[in-house]
Amino acid sequence: MTKYIVQSFIIIILTTCLLNSSCAQPLNKRGKLTLQDTLRGSITPEREWWNVVSYNIYVAPDYKLKTISASNRIEFDVNTDGKNKKMQIDLQQPLEIDSIIFFGKKINSLSRNGNVYYIDFGDYNFISAKTSLSRKIPVTLYKILIYYHGKPREAVYPPWDGGWIFTKDQKGRPWMTVACQGLGASVWYPCKDHQSDEPDQGATIQVKIPDTLVAVANGRLISKEDQHNGSVLYTWQVKDPINNYDIVPYIGKYVNFSDSYIGETEKNLSLDYWVLDYNLEKAKKQFGRDVKRMIKAFEYWFGPYPFYEDGYKLVESSHLGMEHQSATAYGNHYEDGYLGSDLSGSGWGLKWDYIIIHESGHEWFGNSITTNDIADMWVHEGFTMYSEALFIEYYYGKEAADEYVLGIRNNISNTTPVIGLYGVNKEGSGDMYNKGANMLHTIRQVINDDSLFRKILRGLNKEFYHRTIDSKDVEDYISKESGMGLSKIFDQYLRNTKIPVLEYKMEGRKLKYRWNNCVEGFDMPLLIGTGKGFLISPKTNWQETELPLNYRIEDVSRNYYINFEKLK
Repeated sequence: MTKYIVQSFIIIILTTCLLNSSCAQPLNKRGKLTLQDTLRGSITPEREWWNVVSYNIYVAPDYKLKTISASNRIEFDVNTDGKNKKMQIDLQQPLEIDSIIFFGKKINSLSRNGNVYYIDFGDYNFISAKTSLSRKIPVTLYKILIYYHGKPREAVYPPWDGGWIFTKDQKGRPWMTVACQGLGASVWYPCKDHQSDEPDQGATIQVKIPDTLVAVANGRLISKEDQHNGSVLYTWQVKDPINNYDIVPYIGKYVNFSDSYIGETEKNLSLDYWVLDYNLEKAKKQFGRDVKRMIKAFEYWFGPYPFYEDGYKLVESSHLGMEHQSATAYGNHYEDGYLGSDLSGSGWGLKWDYIIIHESGHEWFGNSITTNDIADMWVHEGFTMYSEALFIEYYYGKEAADEYVLGIRNNISNTTPVIGLYGVNKEGSGDMYNKGANMLHTIRQVINDDSLFRKILRGLNKEFYHRTIDSKDVEDYISKESGMGLSKIFDQYLRNTKIPVLEYKMEGRKLKYRWNNCVEGFDMPLLIGTGKGFLISPKTNWQETELPLNYRIEDVSRNYYINFEKLK
């Protein structure tokens, strides 16, 4: 008996560690907020006047020295006309800008404040496209070419504490990539490092490496050019708008295999897989089983895959995984579950590869629909965590999905609100994953119409396709389309750490009830029983009703994320 108790204890400890790491957010560990946090997290005057159109990044990493020599051509337009413009460009120390070229001339008016550079354009007169069109003159697309170099910050515990990753594969060969969500894309290239401004026309990523290695990046491979000096230049291009932190190179001894999928649009979606050469057979088996069924399930729930133009790609990585748009990082070691563990404890999490399902779910929520401020990151993580349950439901049934959601509920800490502080590059609680998913599951019970709920999920992806939004946009959309006032429910679960308690008393068949431990005005209705059931509408003051025969308060579904307290 003692042997089994010890084994069970070890399993519990291991699972707890996995759960904590799966929901970790690097910025949660920061102490006092600084000016640098505000410069990164807010729309400063030096950011507001211009809009990114595209990035063209060139990088030549030196594996031995752990340095990079690089450039970025930023194409932009302007929102306001005028002179004396200053531009904020983010590039994290210890990387340094060498020079900036604007219309063929070097800009000399350049200053730095920590991780921020300021470019002073002096008396150059910028004219917006809108003004140009109204005057019927040619539209000018502005460009700056930034040369930079240095030893980028190395990742400490990627992807949660990220940066540039210099490591080796199992055969001791160089293996490099970047993971920078939260930390910011400016850890490896100069940009407007704010989620609200994605390059409208995508990005080009050029990677110069030794010809013994292979470089992979977002989008599609445009060219591979021999440099005739023992090196090769790979050029990849993503055409759709893309998050800054999603743009990354992968460098290693990769081999490629491909497939395709005809989705609900009846278009051909290319499926490309880049894995280390010695893992080719494992990848064919694992990816071949889960990718197509993932796309089928998610297109059913969310609508068409958002990036048919750029394709779908899995790239093996040395870290666990990241939702790099059209080039998802995969590091789950070809195991089912989360590194072989079920985060829900229900058993359903071991029937599929966690990283393939979860990170691919971000293509809809996180990459296509992106929050302006990372304080609203629950939109990325809550919906994507719930996509795991929807995947289970599609293939294993609704009861299985319910069990999964109830299982991940045990991982909620409720120590800080899900929504973080705005304008300072700080997300909220790691509960954005499990609590976000449970809130959505609760709202689904309130709507009590699965067809309508699915229509709302698909509507979100149509309404906010390739857009940056705020949490309130999502909240208002769901309220409007459901025909219900859900604002207090969102406030309760996103901006509060308390779990609402239904207090009740029974006097024969008379039920007295009210909400407690909740935000002011909380009024979430509850269905007793299944189907049409018997609906009650608790408020924060006492209500009473006569319970019909064969109904008990205990028959309220456990799918609602609430607590109960029976009073005498």
